[in-house]
Amino acid sequence: MNTIEQIKVLSDMFGPSGFEDKVAAFVAEQLKDYAPEKDSMRNVRVEKEKDSDKPRVMLDAHMDEVGAIVQAVMPSGAMRFLPIGGWSMSSFPSSSFSICTKDGNLVKAVVAAKPPHFMNESERNRLPAVSDMILDCGTTSKEETEALGIGIGSPAVPDVACTFDEARGLFYGKAFDDRIGVAAMIDILQTLKDEDLPCNILGSFSTQEEVGERGVRINSRNLRPDVAICFEGCPADDTFQQGCMIQTALKKGPMLRHIDRSMITNWRFQKFALETAHANNIPVQEAVRSGGGTNGASINMQEGVPAIVIGVPVRYIHSHHCWCSLEDYQNAVKLGLALCRSLTPEIIAEL
Repeated sequence: MNTIEQIKVLSDMFGPSGFEDKVAAFVAEQLKDYAPEKDSMRNVRVEKEKDSDKPRVMLDAHMDEVGAIVQAVMPSGAMRFLPIGGWSMSSFPSSSFSICTKDGNLVKAVVAAKPPHFMNESERNRLPAVSDMILDCGTTSKEETEALGIGIGSPAVPDVACTFDEARGLFYGKAFDDRIGVAAMIDILQTLKDEDLPCNILGSFSTQEEVGERGVRINSRNLRPDVAICFEGCPADDTFQQGCMIQTALKKGPMLRHIDRSMITNWRFQKFALETAHANNIPVQEAVRSGGGTNGASINMQEGVPAIVIGVPVRYIHSHHCWCSLEDYQNAVKLGLALCRSLTPEIIAEL
């Protein structure tokens, strides 16, 4: 499977936080030469050189995406729901979702809010809350909805198919946070499989990042890294910010983040990553963020392991309608490969 097809397949896969089974199975199949391990959370772990004395460099990407979960089925057949992960409430109304039934089938549903015809003045002038919205799959009774295999606890994800515009090198779809990082790690691990490296490469494909960086704690505890590199789909800001405040633009290279609300990046590792990018003519962007958070923070808290974040810019992240660039993806892979090939024991000891 080539890179473009792999990214499209990963984007289209069903896998909100807590329901990453299909993504985990795909990752394990792509990396079967590594003899991957899975746990009950469906985290996937691989190790290049078992029982090696080389320093341990963990690559991490999370497999889950934002979604929703059915909270109750109403007598009308419509459903109350809760978000899974960090959504903007403005992204919900009139959006289409796929609900996974008990048999694993997908049923289309739309998020509906009260039509303006039935709103009073105060309702018209405020953004509806999730409690004001419903999921509607076109049924007319609770019994009809339940007969489809939908009930309390049924998960849902945005209903959109990934496409690739070859002329412009752009992907359009959902779940690039963080399936674009998952794809990058698969490419890197496949490329490095038979190379002699100065470090031992560990692969962490983690679950439930969108609800509190949960799965990576298990992977980090099991893999015991000395340093870590997180691959993320990160929010692009080039359609909202101006001038010097644009730090994550499409087609300007992957982003290396100095700080966010969850982690201050180890400046020595960050400096080494930036120098490695420049030495290899890989375009990169630098960002200082007042919000956001990544698995890097949880890894960093694991006995102070230095971690950096390589982010592929994604426009309109945590929504149905996202753009990301093949060019940025390829440069993120190049940077990941360059770092894995140059992280010697001496360099790691100084981080």
